[in-house]
Amino acid sequence: MSERPRWLTEAARSGSAVDEVPEPRPGGGPGGRGPRPPRRLRRGAARRSGGDVSRVRFERRAASVRRRPKTLLAVVAGLVVLLGVLVWLVGFSSVLATRSVTVTGLGDPGEQEVVVAAAAVPIGTPLARVDTGGAVDRVAKIPTVASVSVSRSWPSTVVVSVRRKVPVLAIKNPQGQLQVVDASGVPFEVVSALPAGVAQVNAASDVPDPGGIRAAISILHLLSPERGAQVSGVTVTSADLVTLQLGQVSVVWGGIADGPKKLAVLEALLRTNPAVVDVSAPDTPITR
Repeated sequence: MSERPRWLTEAARSGSAVDEVPEPRPGGGPGGRGPRPPRRLRRGAARRSGGDVSRVRFERRAASVRRRPKTLLAVVAGLVVLLGVLVWLVGFSSVLATRSVTVTGLGDPGEQEVVVAAAAVPIGTPLARVDTGGAVDRVAKIPTVASVSVSRSWPSTVVVSVRRKVPVLAIKNPQGQLQVVDASGVPFEVVSALPAGVAQVNAASDVPDPGGIRAAISILHLLSPERGAQVSGVTVTSADLVTLQLGQVSVVWGGIADGPKKLAVLEALLRTNPAVVDVSAPDTPITR
């Protein structure tokens, strides 16, 4: 009995239909080459093999596309949760709450306490929710404060930076108290003693003329630091008549007009060791 061809056996196992049965090739037999399967069957098997691979790839892509919205949704949900935790941590929890208020720019502990009280920063409030603008407005109302800024120092400190007003002159108020005046001519503090380097104003009345005070300040700004340190007193009669006590020399300056010219004349005349110098009319100065 002849042996069944191999291609016919494989076709039967796969359930494929056999379209045609070829005749044995000449020379077939035990020592020759067996019959080959028909081309139609070989092409069908190849197409089925390629189709299986394509179907697997398509199913994988489809599964990946189906999973993509779920993955994106999970990422978005995670970010929302993380953002919520950060908002709660920074804005509402006690982890980053205000625990202290620090004042910089002032060396006097008493003045620092005044600033802290004026800032009125609520201890225990989350640092991110501290009203820094309100604190600035409250501290700026202190008469001795020239400028102020309020900032947060994480994790738990509010920093109040203050620049104090610098006294330029001292005057007696109607109550007989000694007040210091800033560069704008506004009295801002009552002092018990004349600060170092600050000249006292002698006014013709109990209430000094504001224009005369501003004129005196402008004149002092013209002087060099060395000359300014020699001024021991200022007499203000009006805005057009200001007199300086420069060491042992009385200087009648007049008003603020021709300031640089008056200063040059004064420097030249001081070399003659006068007792009085009048430069109110710098073109015709007078010395005695």
